[in-house]
Amino acid sequence: MLRLLLAVLLFFSNVGGSRSAIVESLPGFSGDLPFKLETGYIGVGELEEVQLFYYFIESERSPKDDPLLLWLTGGPGCSALSGLLFEIGPLQFDYSNSSGNRPVLKLNPYSWTKVANIIFLDAPVGTGFSYATTWRACNTSDTSSATQSYEFLRKWLTAHPRFLTNQLYITGDSYSGVVVPIIVKEVYDGNEAGREPPMNLKGYVLGNPVTCEVKDTSQRIPFGHKMALISDELYESTKKDCNGDYVNVDPTNGACLTDLEMVSICLEKIYVFQILEPMCDVLSPNHTRLKWSRSILEENIINVILVPLQSRPWCRSYNYLYAYIWANDRNVQEALHIREGTKSEWDRCNGSLFYTKDVPNSVVYHNYLSKTSLRALIYSGDHDSAVPYMGTLDWIRSLNLTLLGPWAPWFVNGQVAGYSILYGSGLKYDLTYTTIKGGGHTAPEYKPKECLAMLDRWLSYYPL
Repeated sequence: MLRLLLAVLLFFSNVGGSRSAIVESLPGFSGDLPFKLETGYIGVGELEEVQLFYYFIESERSPKDDPLLLWLTGGPGCSALSGLLFEIGPLQFDYSNSSGNRPVLKLNPYSWTKVANIIFLDAPVGTGFSYATTWRACNTSDTSSATQSYEFLRKWLTAHPRFLTNQLYITGDSYSGVVVPIIVKEVYDGNEAGREPPMNLKGYVLGNPVTCEVKDTSQRIPFGHKMALISDELYESTKKDCNGDYVNVDPTNGACLTDLEMVSICLEKIYVFQILEPMCDVLSPNHTRLKWSRSILEENIINVILVPLQSRPWCRSYNYLYAYIWANDRNVQEALHIREGTKSEWDRCNGSLFYTKDVPNSVVYHNYLSKTSLRALIYSGDHDSAVPYMGTLDWIRSLNLTLLGPWAPWFVNGQVAGYSILYGSGLKYDLTYTTIKGGGHTAPEYKPKECLAMLDRWLSYYPL
């Protein structure tokens, strides 16, 4: 195994530089793509040892006038292709017409590219099709990944100068809630210092954002109580016995441990990413977890994917299997202009990164940015138990901003789509926070129409 990895790294050392290509068609999609897709690599870091892969899709409305979004999916280590295909991009899998190992693609009517140009970036290194050319460059962290993403953006805009005047927003969801505000600070400080090229930075957007993993995790118990998953009596007992800290528990505190065991029994069968959906993250009755392996193609893939036809409950995680099959197809990788040999296989979320979480709480960056004239949009799916909306509201309130608008519903097609609240500061910084009613982790996958309406209104400076 070690010999193979050394051989791969030796191959990487002979591959570098930056390149891009226009993709006019893709396997699984009938005809030419009705939007402009560019893919490519940009080298960053010392000797460009990190090669970051990206998908750039021009706005389907007006590329010249619409904002430019840099998008990072969470994880850390979840591919931008996952965000593109399952959340906010113009393509999605057509499940009713896909079968076996032949995924079919269709257009997403609620793509954010309807109103914005979007760079989907595979970051940090090791994510998606991004790779490193040396062992040393495989190691990264919250802060170093943010620095590399900033360098990527500078080089990308230098190579695409016609987008320098577009309004720029740094965006992402889930774990990128830690990294995105760091990137925003780097861009802002770079502009202040006169670094080239100057960027027309206007703000940032975060969905279901991780901010402090300890606090976010701890909020799952109050959230479970609010959603009637935990009884009043158990919640009050747990809060009292654990002193409100459900993560860093004193191992000698027997009462707290007993309460948490009861809480665990209440929550263990709940799907943490959307509490209304079934908990069933397995591929088959032998409880093999949903992880890509080429051996999957040797099984009866139809029985795995067409779950609604079986006695087992439908599982959202089965949808993701198509992405593994599609992205690991040689014809797809050729169409995307993936450098041959640079990745052994594509993974939707790479759990084997050499990654250090060196920013335990990103609120300090939001506090810094609240002293600027930028704007922020933070949204949460209100049925997400992984990063509960209550924790997100808590850190927003800790910024001590001025309340500019009350908690109020907003609507799509005459129906309540969520509830929003507006904060600001004396320096013209403003922060809009909103829930997405019925949304999970992350919201656009569950409520695409509502999330597109939210983004479109916010980017246009309209009230939600």
